[in-house]
Parts: sequence; C-alpha cells; structure tokens
Amino acid sequence: MTGYGDDGNDRAGTPHPNPRPGPRPSPLTGHIQRQLQRIRAADRRRPAVWDGLLTAFWILFAVLDVSSGGWRTVAVDPDVSPQLVLLLSATFSAPLAWRRVHPLAVLLFMTPFALVNVWTGAVIQAAFLQEIVVFNIALRLPLRTLALSGGIVLAPLAIGAAHFPQHWNQLLAPHVYAFVFAALLGIVFRTRKEYTEALVDRANRLELERDQQAQLAAIAERTRIAREMHDIIGHNLSVITGLADGGAYAAAKRPERAAQALDAIGTTSRQALAELRRLLGVLRDPPDSAARTPQPTLDDMETLLTGVRTAGLPVRLSTHGTPPAVPPTAGRQLTVYRVVQEALTNTLKHGGGHSSLAAEVTLVYRPDELEAVITDNGTPAPGAAAAPDGTGQGITGMRERASLYDGTVETGRPTGTGWRVRLRLPLEDSPS
Repeated sequence: MTGYGDDGNDRAGTPHPNPRPGPRPSPLTGHIQRQLQRIRAADRRRPAVWDGLLTAFWILFAVLDVSSGGWRTVAVDPDVSPQLVLLLSATFSAPLAWRRVHPLAVLLFMTPFALVNVWTGAVIQAAFLQEIVVFNIALRLPLRTLALSGGIVLAPLAIGAAHFPQHWNQLLAPHVYAFVFAALLGIVFRTRKEYTEALVDRANRLELERDQQAQLAAIAERTRIAREMHDIIGHNLSVITGLADGGAYAAAKRPERAAQALDAIGTTSRQALAELRRLLGVLRDPPDSAARTPQPTLDDMETLLTGVRTAGLPVRLSTHGTPPAVPPTAGRQLTVYRVVQEALTNTLKHGGGHSSLAAEVTLVYRPDELEAVITDNGTPAPGAAAAPDGTGQGITGMRERASLYDGTVETGRPTGTGWRVRLRLPLEDSPS
C-alpha cells in the first residue's frame, strides 16, 4: 500500500535545524533514509507526476488482473462479465489521481461501484484501493471524517454479506482488517508529521528569539560603548582645551607655567589615547586577546579631580556618612565616577571660564543609597552649546547610566547661578 511517500505536504523528512548528536545509523538505514528523502522531495516538487504514476500503476494492475483472470480465484461468482470487472477496476483505480485534494469525494464516488462489486459476487482485489483513500483521509481530515469513511467503506460490504451469507467472512474480514490498518497507519504518519512540524516551528521561533536577543544585546553594547567614548573623549578633550587656554594665557608672562601646561596636555592626551585604544581593541580583537584594564572606581576619584585641577578648575571633594562595609558593585562605582566626570567636563566647557570658577563634589553615604552632588559657580557663556534645561547628550548619558541601577539624576540651577548635578543611586544590587 502506498502512503507516506505520496503525501505532497509531508515534512517528516525535514531535518531539525539544530540536531543533537546521537547514534549514527547503519549504512543500510542511512541509505534508505536518503532515498526516502529524495522521493519525498520529488513528490513535493511535482505532486501531479507522482499521482499520475500511482494511478497508472493501479490501472495497469487492474487490467492485468482482468486479462489474466486472476480475479476469479477470489470471486464469489466467477461467471461475472469480464467487461463489468474491467469497468469496476477502472472506477476503483482512476479516481486515485484526486485522492489528495478530495479524498472524501473520491471515496463517495467509489461507493456505488463497491456495492455493485459485492452484490454481483465479483469481489475484485481493486476494491482494496479504497484503503489508499482512507489513508489520505486519516492523514489530512478530522477524525470524525475518518469515522464517516469507515461507515462508507463497510456499508456495501455489510449489504454484500447479507446477500451472500455463506461468504460473509470472505467479504467482511479482509476489508475490515485493511481499513483498520490504513486508518492507524494514516494516524501514525499524521501524528509524526504534526510533531515534526511542531519541532521545526519551535526551532524557528527559538532561532528568531535568539536573533532578536543578539540584536538587543548588540544595541545595548553599542549604547554602552557610545557612552564610554563620549565620557572618555569628551572629558579628556575638555581638560586639554582648558590646559591649552591656560598655557596660552601664561605663555607671555610665565613661560614655565606654559611648559607645565604642555606637559599636562601630553600626559592627558596619552591617557586618552590609551583608554581609546583599549576600548577599540575590545571591539576589534577576539575576547581572549583584547587588552583589558580595570574600569575606574571610587578609589580613582582623586586621580580624576587632580586632572581637572591641572586643567585649571579648582575642585574640592567632601565625603559624608560612613561607606558600607561591602563596597558598592563595580557597575555602581563606575556610574558615580562617570557622572562626576561628565559634570566636571560640562563645567569646563560651559562654566564661563571666569577666574573664580570652581566646583565641589560631595559624596553622601546613606544606609540604602549613595548620593553624589556636583556643583559649580559658573555662568554659561553666550551661545553655550549646553541645553538650558539639561537635556544635552551628556546629561542623557548620565541618566541612562543611573537608570541601569534604578538611580536618578537631577540637574539645574537651584539658586539661579551655577549648576548642580545630583545623583541618587540605590546600594542594593538589583539592576533593572
């Protein structure tokens, strides 16, 4: 009986996108599987060719059965007209060409001829071709349709058994067994096909989710790198600008201070280049070969302030409260460091540049949070690039960093002059 290979939509042979390693099949099994896959692939490409070959084969088989008289060996009445037997054989085999698209209609078409077959006593073997249609019904249609097809197949047989009571076993038993076998075979292949399709669909969804997660991770990493580059380059360029301006001012009156400014510019530039190379090296080199240095922490705050003081901005650091026994996580310390760095960078760029410009950094430790307040006494110069409401790119970066750890950043001019940045960062290790 033909079944599995003739299904044009069957995907049971489709390999899993990410198969798990398992026992290797024997050479014979592997060869059979490859041949079956080729047959299924050919059937999916040209289903009409497969249907035509199958129908032609059974028509030829029916004609040979009639011409050789082999049908008489099982017939209840061997004297039935051969022309009638040929007609019955054709009506059982020719409709198989439409068994996939209209299996129930094909089975209904065969029913009157099945009744004639058993009523006349011909009982030709071509009547078993109904089970191919039953297989397709079990493979494609609901189970209630399969139950209906059982009644359609068995009703003519019951009538024939009543007409030939002495041959009821010969008429009923083979067809009942064949129907049960075809129905179970169709259900088995249908279950396997649906299970395989579910696995393929799940694999596709997992692959899609993996790609989406990779894209989200790439976007988050690009955002993080953009913040780091903005903080590193922006701060160091601001320091260099301040040193260059101070050196140019001192060159005429105190050349030795100009030389010191040039030395500081060189030191700051080398530090900026080193940090930039490290950051770009992480992007360019494999993870195992990329150069790594520790990210800044609160212990590096004094080094940061020293560089700012060298650029000409007096900065005072004060600490209130008792630091916790367990230091804040590295991510939180880096957030505080970068916020202070960005705030002082903005003071250097937009503070007005007057001789009395100064800033203060205050760290306040509380039981459940760390607060950093950065204030200055600057007055923005006309046409300053900073947004008046604190919505520039640097302020946005501060808020993004703080939001990673459920922190907040407030900016503004509380007294009408100067600028204040207030960072509140929970100490509990529960990043969003």
